Amino acid sequence: MSIARDFRADIAAVGAIAAVPTILEVVCRTTGMGFAAVARVTDERWIACEVRDEIEFGLKPGSELVLQTTICNEIRQCREGVVIDHVAMDPVYASHHTPAQYGFQSYISMPIIRADGSFFGTLCAIDPRPARLDNQEIVGMFKLFAELIAAQLDTQERLALAAANLVDEQRTAELRDQFIAVLGHDLRNPLAAIDAGMRLLKRTPLDERATVVVGQVQASVSRMAGLINNVLDFARGRLGDGLAVTRTPCLLAPVLEQVVTEERTTHPSRRIETELELDQVVTCDAGRMAELLSNLLSNALLHGTEGAPVTVRATIVRGTFELVVSNHGEPILPEAMERLFQPFERGAVRPNQQGLGLGLYIAAEIARAHGGELTVSSLAGETAFTLRMPVA
Repeated sequence: MSIARDFRADIAAVGAIAAVPTILEVVCRTTGMGFAAVARVTDERWIACEVRDEIEFGLKPGSELVLQTTICNEIRQCREGVVIDHVAMDPVYASHHTPAQYGFQSYISMPIIRADGSFFGTLCAIDPRPARLDNQEIVGMFKLFAELIAAQLDTQERLALAAANLVDEQRTAELRDQFIAVLGHDLRNPLAAIDAGMRLLKRTPLDERATVVVGQVQASVSRMAGLINNVLDFARGRLGDGLAVTRTPCLLAPVLEQVVTEERTTHPSRRIETELELDQVVTCDAGRMAELLSNLLSNALLHGTEGAPVTVRATIVRGTFELVVSNHGEPILPEAMERLFQPFERGAVRPNQQGLGLGLYIAAEIARAHGGELTVSSLAGETAFTLRMPVA
């Protein structure tokens, strides 16, 4: 007999079941047997996890028997209990090597089988004297106790997994907060400093070359700020509690017109047409609605046919605000439609295309945060993104 050193988790798991010592005591008192144990049995090892020894058999938790010398090895293979009232009178086990080696006359053992069907070990008892075991009451009791131990092991495993998941969630939350803090502060602040420096330089006399360089730096700063905002929105939407919106009643026409004006300035060669029929207030986050339209317009201008107009239409019908941004061009492929609103989905990337592929994802999240939905239709010649949401 040796002390097992690599089954500590199993020994601890059985030791943590408060009912096991009572079970072993009840087994011994009910059967009159002097030794009872819960054993971990694998295809290579037999290890005692919990023991009640009134006959000085010599085992304690962690002790090991040679697997091939035990009847538990046979139980592991057939997954059926073994009950012996009197070894000397038993036609099967009278000449079996195990009773002779360990000197017992009565024996009972039941398999402990986990909920997933895996074999854990056995609940067993032995005594050097014969005992009346092969009856419905004793066998039923052993089966019930074996099932109880298996259920408790399963419960412990689920609790341990839940605790581990909770720790992982807490760590993820900490990383999320750190990530958002880096985006919101540590990256934005130096970018703001660069932008302020470029504005200062523009107010000083510069030669033509320096003026061009300052303009390029400012354009890069603006593009980087947009990327940071998109990633920040993605982090809040995916890692946090969703995009934050502050809904207040407002007239959306001026907000949408401002976005269109900015896009016309950025894309002077493109034609953007508007049809805004908004004669009542909409309860929404005006800044987020401007962001949504900006993302949709940028996408339409990027993928639309160069000489064809991009159209922005907005109406309110029966308590529903509807915004449609459409462009002419090749239809979106069906396989691309399925993942269009997924983050980092950029479709067919053009040589000078900028961005991370978060624009449509963020637009869809803004719609969802307002209790609305962003959908797309793409037929021959026209692709249209449509937002529908309640006005209040």
